[in-house]
Amino acid sequence: MSLRVLTGITTTGTPHLGNYAGAIRPAIAASRQSGTESFLFLADYHALIKCDDPARILRSRLEIAATWLAVGLDTSRVTFYRQSDIPEIPELNWLLTCVTSKGLMNRAHAYKAATDANEAASEETDAGVTMGLYCYPVLMAADILMFKAHKVPVGRDQIQHIEMARDIAQRFNNLFGNGRDLFVLPEAAIEESVATLPGLDGRKMSKSYDNTIPLFEGGAKALKAAVARIVTDSRLPGEPKDPDNSHLVTLFDAFAQPAEREAFRADLRAGLAWGEAKQRFFDVLERDIAPMREKYNDLMSKPEAIEEILQEGARKARATAAPLLAELRESVGLRQFNALPVAPVAVKKENAAPQLPVFKQYREADGRFYFKLSAADGRLLLQSQGFEQGREAGQWVGRLKTEGGAALGEVPASLGEGVEADEVAAALALFAQA
Repeated sequence: MSLRVLTGITTTGTPHLGNYAGAIRPAIAASRQSGTESFLFLADYHALIKCDDPARILRSRLEIAATWLAVGLDTSRVTFYRQSDIPEIPELNWLLTCVTSKGLMNRAHAYKAATDANEAASEETDAGVTMGLYCYPVLMAADILMFKAHKVPVGRDQIQHIEMARDIAQRFNNLFGNGRDLFVLPEAAIEESVATLPGLDGRKMSKSYDNTIPLFEGGAKALKAAVARIVTDSRLPGEPKDPDNSHLVTLFDAFAQPAEREAFRADLRAGLAWGEAKQRFFDVLERDIAPMREKYNDLMSKPEAIEEILQEGARKARATAAPLLAELRESVGLRQFNALPVAPVAVKKENAAPQLPVFKQYREADGRFYFKLSAADGRLLLQSQGFEQGREAGQWVGRLKTEGGAALGEVPASLGEGVEADEVAAALALFAQA
């Protein structure tokens, strides 16, 4: 299986430079690597935890989608979707909630920060704490585990959530896996140099601190104005500066080439004025951002084109999510009563076996090899993607016959129209009994 990488951005505001450098840029770079399968999403369910303004949520979803596309996301290589378009995610969230201990949630950083602030203000410990905030890590675990992600690019402040996702996955595997790993245990992926980008005042760049640098909003004028507000020390032009203790240098390093970084440090030590240093940082930013900004503005004027892209991404995401959820339902006992094969009412021979579904392998005019699974009545249950070699199609057919529904979460195929994954799993179970 290829390496799966998953990341998302909460849709509560306009993307800023920290979002781009810390999450979007490394995620897009990872999606271009061979052997990598990327799942990139708009975390709009998470946004509801922080924001109760529908207009803001709607605007932010559009802006963030346009941003990902403008900075070079290739949707033919990735699965790009809105969290709220995948109904399997909230259902998985509930399955995971049922095996997650309250003690684990009590240790979540966001919850502890809220309760600490309440106690410091002599308020009730849980004042203002919603269940959305409290259970945020479980929903994040569902986002990750739904697509069996191996790597999740996050900032250091999010590492705890990946560890929690691992804990929850292990518990679910132990309870219901019956010797199988239903979930992959994810790992955090951190780009050390830009994992937490500083804002104007040196603290983490965040809308909460009002210290962000805009990515596209307001154009070049707003970008330059924000750079000019970056806090520096009081050393005058001509006085040596300490590049190792300047968050302006940290910001510059996140966007400049190696040679530019070395020259910047040397010039600061030689007395480069802060104003000139900020202009140099702006020039480096504008060099990269200006072409992306033009594409972003064009996309923002065509929301229907963005919607079409996201709907296609949702179809791709659900083709992966639905079979896994069917397997999870089966594992916890949420099975359809008609999922087990039933002997015919009237048979000519005693102990007659139920009629088997049919696999068919074939080659299309495009030169690629395919297989499909049809029910005994001729209905299409499962249709594969194209393969370069016929043996690849044959190998998948063999796995489906021997492993049954357990292989559905991995098979590169889509369900037939109106067909549920439980029905396919039941049909495959007939091969094992034949």
